[in-house]
Amino acid sequence: MKKLFITAAILLAMGVAAHAQRYCVIDTKYILESIPEYKESQSKLDAIAEQWQKEIDAKFQEVDKMYKSYQAEQVMLTEELKHKREDEIVAKEKEAKDLQRKRFGYEGDLFKKREELVKPIQDRIYNAVQKLSASRMYDFVLDKAGGATVIFFDPKLDKSEEILKALGVKK
Repeated sequence: MKKLFITAAILLAMGVAAHAQRYCVIDTKYILESIPEYKESQSKLDAIAEQWQKEIDAKFQEVDKMYKSYQAEQVMLTEELKHKREDEIVAKEKEAKDLQRKRFGYEGDLFKKREELVKPIQDRIYNAVQKLSASRMYDFVLDKAGGATVIFFDPKLDKSEEILKALGVKK
């Protein structure tokens, strides 16, 4: 009888604690895509990435051209000239890979440019979420943009529109 009472008390306490927690759901992807500055930043990033990719592709095409030329002339070259040309090709390929890593690698130029253009917008969203959470006394906020994070939610819990209003994007 004592165990049953303790179990019932624990279940009741967990139910009250779970009910006391207040939460909401937002969709940061929707919020970001609704902000004109984000769209502009994304367009700038896409243009920069495309330009850099063309530059890298040109370097790799140059390596390919050097290699094909080397293969065609290989039979007529001395061993010393072969090694020299091979070294030139390897050096040019390394240069192209280094440029690719510099532009698109972890914490590369594109990452830094994204930080410069998008992070201020993300910070504004985060601050708006913090203000909404504090004013409504939410215990936590879920982001459905991640996909696997939220399996189901009641649409009335989605406060994305309120975040956009707080940011001045929608009225």
